[in-house]
Amino acid sequence: MMMFRTLPQVILLVFWGLRYCAAAVFEPRDSKCQKTTVAILGAGVAGITAAQALSNQSITDFLIVEYNGDIGGRMAHKNFGKKSDGSPYVVELGANWVQGLGTDGGPENPIWTFAKKYNISNEYSNYSSILTYDQTGYNDYASLIDDFGNAYSTMEQNAGYILSENLQDQSARAGLALAGWKPKQDMHKQAVEWWQWDWELSYTPDESSLVFGITGYNLTFYQYSGANNFVIDQRGFNALVKGIASTFLKPNDSRLLLNTIVTNIAYNKNGVTVTNADGSCISAAYAICTFSLGVLQNDVVTFEPALPDWKQTAIETFQMGTYTKLFLQFDETFWDPDTQFFLYASPTVRGYYPVWQSLSTPGFLPGSNIIFATAVGHESYRIEKQSDEDTKAELMAVLREMFPDKHIPEPKAFMFPRWTTIPWSYGSYSNWPVGTTLEDHQNLRANVDRLFFAGEATSAEYFGFLHGAWFEGREAGERIAGMLGKVCKNGDGGCGEYKAYETLHGTTPESEYSVVNGWPVSSFYDIGF
Repeated sequence: MMMFRTLPQVILLVFWGLRYCAAAVFEPRDSKCQKTTVAILGAGVAGITAAQALSNQSITDFLIVEYNGDIGGRMAHKNFGKKSDGSPYVVELGANWVQGLGTDGGPENPIWTFAKKYNISNEYSNYSSILTYDQTGYNDYASLIDDFGNAYSTMEQNAGYILSENLQDQSARAGLALAGWKPKQDMHKQAVEWWQWDWELSYTPDESSLVFGITGYNLTFYQYSGANNFVIDQRGFNALVKGIASTFLKPNDSRLLLNTIVTNIAYNKNGVTVTNADGSCISAAYAICTFSLGVLQNDVVTFEPALPDWKQTAIETFQMGTYTKLFLQFDETFWDPDTQFFLYASPTVRGYYPVWQSLSTPGFLPGSNIIFATAVGHESYRIEKQSDEDTKAELMAVLREMFPDKHIPEPKAFMFPRWTTIPWSYGSYSNWPVGTTLEDHQNLRANVDRLFFAGEATSAEYFGFLHGAWFEGREAGERIAGMLGKVCKNGDGGCGEYKAYETLHGTTPESEYSVVNGWPVSSFYDIGF
């Protein structure tokens, strides 16, 4: 995770909501299907928050359709290893941090607000608690982290100039090079770069937008705070989502349809019909699709009619990253039990099991003897295609290089998820690719007739973050609630549709427009530090 806390410039996009509200008039599409006013597809953070937003405005006629047997989406956990009493530990396969908590007197990340409300156990991630290694064992190249930080500060200011002057975006690789950071074949620098960039965005600087990579970081960590807290709750992180859901869903609520797989979504200006794998269907006035970008890119669901070209282009242009955590439990903690992170520089492959995290460290799961490595991007795809045994062998070879003076036995437990192949996700979270504009992203977010889209990927401010999914789910629910009511109650959040860029502007160049879906995207300001 990127962790600079004293960078000099903050660039904050100011988004203003639509003011339009209108009472809805609709005709259900299919009289044979179960009828509802709003069908919410997916029970992750965005879906549950959308339902809560509807409920808060007294719209209780909705159905939540969820592929899995539990809610939470990519806030997924699994039993792993054993405690001394024989019971298992719980580890998070997906989302694991509350990122950017908040400061006294300042704004607070809503995920942090709910984490406190629902007593989610967590511990501060101290990114200064790190030791560095290579194929020879311990090798102190931690000073390179400061060198990267200095280059990042320069790159950040350059990104602010590009954004404020409406200039052509660059890759983060170009931005780093122009700021003096050129790792070339220096594998220590490559490892540090991975730690500071890839680990957060799940893509390399070559593949990532400079402007929106920087703004995506700033909008969370400068608006809220630079702190990240790692969740260790043995109920699972999705206890937070269950807490939110408990405010409007009763136990065994018939409006929550678990283990229900959507196969087809038919939409028009009058409503939406959802068909499921078991042959059932739902006829709704409106629908909110909260499927991950990975699901949309893999054609898991058929749309009828096919989504328009502008929508499909936006879906295929944005990136879905993968973040693979590989867990090992041993009989003892042979690594430094007081250190949280261990950075490994492979002599040949960038991003080859570079970051290791100890869960035996005090405050986390002391005495667990659990450590886990992380891979992202292309390495995730490679690792997830091979067998557990092959992957375990690679990990053990790295550990034995890192700790050559230790006798390291085979782990007594080993496990990792395969996010690239999970059919309800196909990846972990989104990233903004180089050259993708705000109007491109606006098309990703825009509804098509009565079919709305929400999730972390549709957030221009907080893509890739849990709070991005929370804000997007809430706004989609509120917008639909506003169309169903007679008076807009959502203030700056807006009511009404998310217009596609083409609908608003045709082919007008970016330099000539001032508003997209009610957002003055050319308005920027520095909140300054």
